[in-house]
Amino acid sequence: MDARRLTHRAQDYRSYSQLAMPSEDHDLELSPLSGPVMREGVTVLVYIYRFAGTDEGWTLEVVDHEDGSTVWEGSFDTDVEAYEAFEQCIQEDGIRTFTEDAPTRH
Repeated sequence: MDARRLTHRAQDYRSYSQLAMPSEDHDLELSPLSGPVMREGVTVLVYIYRFAGTDEGWTLEVVDHEDGSTVWEGSFDTDVEAYEAFEQCIQEDGIRTFTEDAPTRH
């Protein structure tokens, strides 16, 4: 999938941690591919999730050390595709792309 990513500061976006809070409206399924990733001395948290019990696409979100959130527009058919998009981004732009302040679109 050719998904674009958008960078949000913490106050501008409902991140995975906010969406995952208990609610009667929804439960989220977190992919086992989610978790911290460290490269070049920079650690980010990768969240790959979807609404539980559905076949909806997977959302990819990367959160930096200041709770800045980068979310890909659109969804991925599989959690593996989402993780591969994250890895491709690191190969092309480096992991520090997630800690920069300027909004990014790909």
